[in-house]
Amino acid sequence: MEILIPLLIVFPFVAAAVLSLLRHAKAREIVMYAASVIVMLLAGSLLVLWLQNGAVSVSFYVETELVDGAMLVVELFLMVLVTVLCARRRRYLIALLSIAQTCLLAWLDLWGPAVKENTHIRVDGLSLLLCLIVAVIGGLICLYAVGYMRGYHHHHKDVQDRRSFFFAMLFVFLGAMFGLVLSESLMWMDFFWEVTSICSFLLIGYTRTEEAVHNSFRALWMNLLGGLGFAVGIAYSSAVLHTVSLSEVVSLGAAIPVALLAFAALTKSAQMPFSSWLLGAMVAPTPTSALLHSATMVKAGVYMLLRLSPALCGSMTGQMVALIGGFTFFAASLLAISQSDGKKVLAYSTVSNLGLITACAGVGMHETVWAGIFLLIFHAVSKSMLFQDVGAVENALGSRDIEDMQALMLRLPKLASIMVIGIAGMFLAPFGMLISKWAALKAFVDADNVVLVLLLAFGSASTMFYWTKWLGRILSISRVRLAHDVTKPNEWVSLYIHAVLMVLLCATFPLLSTWVVEPMLTDMFGEAVQVLTSDNMILMIVMLCFIFLLPACVYLFTRNLRHTYVISYMGGANAGDNNHFIDALGEKKNLQISNWYMTGYFGEKKLLLPCTILSTAVLTVMMCMILVGIRPAFCAVWVIFYWPRLSVGCWTALTASSVPGCRDVRARQFCSPFMILSSYSTNRSSL
Repeated sequence: MEILIPLLIVFPFVAAAVLSLLRHAKAREIVMYAASVIVMLLAGSLLVLWLQNGAVSVSFYVETELVDGAMLVVELFLMVLVTVLCARRRRYLIALLSIAQTCLLAWLDLWGPAVKENTHIRVDGLSLLLCLIVAVIGGLICLYAVGYMRGYHHHHKDVQDRRSFFFAMLFVFLGAMFGLVLSESLMWMDFFWEVTSICSFLLIGYTRTEEAVHNSFRALWMNLLGGLGFAVGIAYSSAVLHTVSLSEVVSLGAAIPVALLAFAALTKSAQMPFSSWLLGAMVAPTPTSALLHSATMVKAGVYMLLRLSPALCGSMTGQMVALIGGFTFFAASLLAISQSDGKKVLAYSTVSNLGLITACAGVGMHETVWAGIFLLIFHAVSKSMLFQDVGAVENALGSRDIEDMQALMLRLPKLASIMVIGIAGMFLAPFGMLISKWAALKAFVDADNVVLVLLLAFGSASTMFYWTKWLGRILSISRVRLAHDVTKPNEWVSLYIHAVLMVLLCATFPLLSTWVVEPMLTDMFGEAVQVLTSDNMILMIVMLCFIFLLPACVYLFTRNLRHTYVISYMGGANAGDNNHFIDALGEKKNLQISNWYMTGYFGEKKLLLPCTILSTAVLTVMMCMILVGIRPAFCAVWVIFYWPRLSVGCWTALTASSVPGCRDVRARQFCSPFMILSSYSTNRSSL
């Protein structure tokens, strides 16, 4: 296992280096296929070895001076790269974020306070689960990308063909994710954290259009802001706690480093107000979207929050994380209602589901963490499949708009069937997303958190609204022009495996709970808890049987019946094809039926800015309360709120002879926060 772990982390980087040098298309595709399969096999082998060793948490590598030095050199190189790219586009503040983060970590590595010797790699159930998700889902996306990018550049002649660079970045992403989820040292974790941020920046800007460049820099600065918070948390942990071990930080429950790490995780998992970077990633080719949304970038954020969940339980940081996550789930669900672009619906759905996982991690109870882990699993498989399917539909129809997918079951039956499985996996029983939401709702009720209960209830209702609109569109019957399926064989391999995985996850849900997730909870919380009872298992088996039994019965009883074509009433005489009618003037009219997206109520122009402002205010206030205390945070908010009046009356306040006896009302108003701060400092010093 000690040899297999570094091999699993290093191999994707080696594959990326080889791919970046290859220019021959056939050789490049062969390397992509082989490397994807090898990554899956390495992750599977690591799982087998871990199970053979007793399926207990194991740690490796204490002395790693050589590796630490190599990581420092790479970090400095990435800082220089980001600085140069930002200077070319005059994004100097983003460059400062990168410089500040790298310099702080370099100082800690070379001259920082002494810390306890700790292991750098930890293998347990949760880290292996993420490794399998990254390997299987990420590997399938790489297989899918070979055929997709061939068709993409065939349809987008204006985009420079840089497939060698694109494929290389995919594997760098996989290697960084392996390193991140297996790292126990916060220094190592931060290194791979930064690599994922740079990779997402380069992949989002692949087309080099103005929109792509703008969105890539937005993703970069938001993730670098979280990375800076990560670095400050490491610095605090080194100076005060004298450790950089994630497990020790969690066990100690130190509020400030946990809050800073949680803040970094919120940016990485695209929680409001940082969700815009993930929505902007839709300009990139579909494999990038699938990878960012399902197996890599955002999963790093929720993985960190799940790791921190024992320390978040019952703390103010946990309340902040839960509130931000619950609000993100609700707001993103509402915003998804107004979208007709398939990829944008999936993007808002991703943000929404990540918000629910975040809320579960913030509450930090056994049931919520159980629900969060299952939400992570089902979301990874389903969302990867849906993104790939939408990309294949776009290549076939020339559009990814939901309205253009009318009667997709008749036009592209295989792609439509896989899309139905993916959508069903997101909101229908007995698929795990619905069961996990039920478990989360029960846990929120048990925790007496009324706010989260309301956000989950109304957010789930909104979720059903936009998924049913999409499902109804592709299952509709209409005489439309048939489309030519241009999906490549390697794309079909990925799509079929995803569909089989989704069905298997549904069928083995109780077994996964007993044998996989509950042992993780025992390892994290130190006690065994059974979340899914035998009654629940029986109910799920019955539901699963009916899912497959009912369609089979309908087919058997109706296969010999004569099908009739029903002529619909259309506000005039039906022309005979259910698509046209004759109006009162005798003119032939085309009937067009479409979904109502309610942009006037739930559109981005209506909701996005208020939601961003509100989430920013909540996050800022609660972070200040955690880091500096309640009273200074209150005073800071007071000053910000009254800033216009403060700018007008500050001269009067400053020239007042004495505050207690000042007769000027405005002077007393402006001096009051400074008096509060003064009294707070006096009280602290007296203690």
